[in-house]
Amino acid sequence: MSIRNRVMAGEQVLGAMIFEFFSPGIPQLLCNAGCEYVLYDMEHTGIGLETLKTQVAHCRGLPITPMARVPRGEYHFLARALDIGMRGVMIPMVDDGAEAARIVEATRYPPVGRRGAAFGFPHDNYSGGDPKDKIAAANASVTVIAQIETERGLENVDAIAATEGIDVLWVGHFDLANFLGVPGEFQNPVYLDAVRNVVEAARRHGKGLGFMPADTDWAREYKGYGFNMLAVGTDHGLFAKGVGSVLQAVEEA
Repeated sequence: MSIRNRVMAGEQVLGAMIFEFFSPGIPQLLCNAGCEYVLYDMEHTGIGLETLKTQVAHCRGLPITPMARVPRGEYHFLARALDIGMRGVMIPMVDDGAEAARIVEATRYPPVGRRGAAFGFPHDNYSGGDPKDKIAAANASVTVIAQIETERGLENVDAIAATEGIDVLWVGHFDLANFLGVPGEFQNPVYLDAVRNVVEAARRHGKGLGFMPADTDWAREYKGYGFNMLAVGTDHGLFAKGVGSVLQAVEEA
């Protein structure tokens, strides 16, 4: 069963978000750690599609699914990320149902959407075969993740969740808190009410729930809320904490 179907069925699927470490060994290291998917960030990192295409190649042959967070929900980001081999896309700041519908159009082939066809490319492992089979497989397996992280997205979360082809609602906690006027206040009732609204919308419409926990406390907390697609991050933050903890131990010894 694909990650898309498992997440929408409420199964737990764990991965990591990568912002800084785009080296060949990262996918294998993540597999060793227990990750089933890796989400590469384009929104805040400055990396482009050529870098991402290399990352897809590093994932080949490994039991890990590469995905990308694109800068915005526009066709030239979405379709191209999928064509280079990403098996899923995350879209920041999805604000309403109309935008969600445009995202679905860009990520699914006809008759579901309007994604342009190019077969025998990275997304289908450069292979031959019946285009009809490839279209059906891609439409059924690509994971489309809508980030709810603005006051507009929160207001329209039910319409976004109701959109066929949007598979996961992902709370972008920093931006959501910012747009709600409580930056960094993740225990503020205003923010927590917003999280509950996202959870309820996802459950009403049979969608997965995603979040990026920065530590074990956050992971436990959001799993408790019902989030089942968790991606550890940030990579550079975890690396800095790990280095710092060893150095602190040395200083205290």
